[in-house]
Amino acid sequence: MSDFGATVTPQGIRFAVWSSAARRLWVSLFDDSGTRELDRLELKPEGEGVHALLVSGLAEGTRYGLRADGGYAPERGLWFDPDKLLIDPYAVEIDRPYQYHWRLAAKRNEGADTARLMPKAVARALPEPVPLKPPLFQPGGLIYELNVRSFTKLHPDVPEARRGTVAALAHPAVLDHLKRLGVSAVELMPITASIDERHLPPLGLSNAWGYNPVTFMALDPRLAPGGLRELRDTVAALREAGIGTILDLVFNHTGESDRLGPTLSLRGLDAQAYYSRLPDGRLANDTGTGNTVACDHPVVRDMVLDTLRHFARFAGVDGFRFDLAPVLGRVDGAFDPQAPLLQAIAGDPVLADRFLIAEPWDIGPNGYQLGNFQPPYLEWNDRYRDDVRRFWRGDAGMVGALATRLAGSSDVFGRAGQPVSRSVNFIAAHDGMTLADLVAYEKKHNAANGEQNRDGHNDNLSWNNGVEGETDDAEIAEVRFGDQCALLATLFASRGTIMLTAGDEFGRTQQGNNNAYAQDNAITWLDWAGRDEALERFASSLSALRRAFPPLSDTNFLTGEAADGSEIPDVVWLTETGAPLGEAEWNDPGRHRLVMMLGNSEGGRLAVMVNGDRRQCVFTLPVRDGYEWRPAIETQAVDPARPLPGRNVNFMIERRAGKTRAGKAS
Repeated sequence: MSDFGATVTPQGIRFAVWSSAARRLWVSLFDDSGTRELDRLELKPEGEGVHALLVSGLAEGTRYGLRADGGYAPERGLWFDPDKLLIDPYAVEIDRPYQYHWRLAAKRNEGADTARLMPKAVARALPEPVPLKPPLFQPGGLIYELNVRSFTKLHPDVPEARRGTVAALAHPAVLDHLKRLGVSAVELMPITASIDERHLPPLGLSNAWGYNPVTFMALDPRLAPGGLRELRDTVAALREAGIGTILDLVFNHTGESDRLGPTLSLRGLDAQAYYSRLPDGRLANDTGTGNTVACDHPVVRDMVLDTLRHFARFAGVDGFRFDLAPVLGRVDGAFDPQAPLLQAIAGDPVLADRFLIAEPWDIGPNGYQLGNFQPPYLEWNDRYRDDVRRFWRGDAGMVGALATRLAGSSDVFGRAGQPVSRSVNFIAAHDGMTLADLVAYEKKHNAANGEQNRDGHNDNLSWNNGVEGETDDAEIAEVRFGDQCALLATLFASRGTIMLTAGDEFGRTQQGNNNAYAQDNAITWLDWAGRDEALERFASSLSALRRAFPPLSDTNFLTGEAADGSEIPDVVWLTETGAPLGEAEWNDPGRHRLVMMLGNSEGGRLAVMVNGDRRQCVFTLPVRDGYEWRPAIETQAVDPARPLPGRNVNFMIERRAGKTRAGKAS
C-alpha cells in the first residue's frame, strides 16, 4: 500500500498527502476532544506532488486534519482555502460523523474557519493483516443486500446499544436468520463515513443509505463505533457461520458535490486532479451528484486499490460491489472495459480472488454498460429485473424473455462466446420499490422525501392488484401474497447469482416509496415484529431447494443442448401439456402465459412450472419408467392455511421410484 496518510512509527507520526497544485500544505493537530487546535505544521514537498512530515513525540490516537493553500478559482477547479479543515483522503478513522453546514461551502474569505464543524482524522496503527482465506461466496449463491442501520434498528433480540451497527450482524439471532435463509454472503450497503446532501437538513431528513462518502477508508462512527476492529470481528463471525461479506463501495463521486458543494477533502487538496472535468473546466457529472471522481488519474487509481486492499487485508471481506461502476472504467470520459483501474483490481495479488460486482450503469455518455464488463466482474442485471416484473405484471408476449432470464441471460453475458453467466439476478434492490410494494402500488409515493413526488423512477413495472397501497381486503392480500411467492420462486429458479434485499423475504414495505434514501425512520427500518412468517418460510424453502439441487445454482447458461459426456439436453421447454414449446407458444403476443422448464442433471430432473395466469392449471409431466415425480417444496408445510393461488411457480423433482428423496427442500 502507499505510504500516504498518518503512519504511526516508534519515532512519531509521519503525515503524507498528495497534491500537484497546492502551494503550501499543513497538518493541524488537535487535543483529545478534537475541538482545540494545538499546532499547525507545514508539510515539506518531497517531489512528484508528495508533501510529508514526520512529527516526533506523537502517538496513536492523535487527532488531526489538513489544510491547503493555492489558487482560488472554482470555475477552473481551484478551491484552495486554508480556512477549510480537510480530512485526509487516507484517513482510516474519524472521531465523529460528518454534519452538513453551509459554512463548509462558503467561498474563500466569506466564511469562518471550519475546524469546529469538521470531524478529525484519528491516527491509528493498523492491526496485523487477516490471513487471506478463499472467499466463502461463490457465483450462483445467494447475496443478501442489507442496510446495516435499518436491518437491526428494530430487531427485538439485539441489545438496544448494538442495534443499527455492524456489530449487530454478529448477534446469534441475526446469524440464525441468515442461516435459515441460506445466505451465501451479505452485501453491506456503504458503511464508510458519508455526509448529507445539502438539501436534506432543511427538510429534517438525513441520508439513510450512505452513498455520499467524503473519503473511502474511514468507517462511519454511527455504523461502526468500534472502527475497523468491529468490522473485522463481524466478518469473522459471519465467516464462522458460513457467510461471506461483500462491501458496497462508492468510488464514483464524493459528498463534495457540485460547484456549490462543501470543501471537505479532495476538493480542497487538488480538485483538478481528483475530479473529472469538462473541457471548459467545469466539474463533470456522470453520477447525478454534481461531481465525478477521476478514476483514470494514477493517484486516484492507487487510492482505490489501496482502499480495496485495506478492507481485504485488515477486515477479510470476500469481495466488493462497485456503485455506478462505469466511472471506474472511464478513460478521458469514455468507458473502456479494459481500463487500467478495472484491470488493476482484477489482477492485483491481494484482490485477485475477491469477488467483484459492478453496477454497470451511470448517467454519463454511453453510461449503460450492462454485459460489457469483463470476467471476473459480475454485474447487476436490470434486464432480468424488468423482464421478470413485466411477465408477472401480465404484459403480453413475455414467455420467451422470461425463459431467457431463467436460463442465465445469454443474450447479455454470452456475447463473446462466454459459457458462464456473470448475471446478478434481482427483482428488487435498495433503490426502487420493495418486493411487497411491487404488488401493492402501481405508482411511487415519495411525498415524504420533500420533493413533491418528483424524485425516483416513474416506471416501476409494478401493479396493485386492484387497490393502491394498504387494504383490509383479505382476498387482495392473498393475491399479493401469491404474487410475492411467484416472484421469489422465479428468482431462486434462475441461473446465475441471485440477490435478495433484506426484508423482502418477509414482506417489508416502504409504503410505496421507491427512493427512500433520505428516510432514516420506520419507512426503511425493518419491522421484525410484523413480518410475514409464511412468506419467510417459503423463501427459506426455495433457498433450501436451490442448495439441494445443484443445477439451480449452476452459472453455465442453459442452452437446450447436451452437456459434455451426456446425451440429455440440460433443459427442455414444455407447454403445460408436456409437449415441446413450439414457435406459436414462444411468440404468442397475447394469452399464452404458461411454461415448464424441465432441467436435467445426473441427479435427476427438476420441473419448474410457471403459471402466469390467474386461473388454475394442471401441468402434465413427462414420465419415465422407474421414476416418479414428487413435490420439491411442500407448500402445505409452509402454511397449510395459505395454499398458493392459481398464478404461481411450482417445483416437482424426479427421483427413482421407491427411494427416499435426498436433500429434502422443505
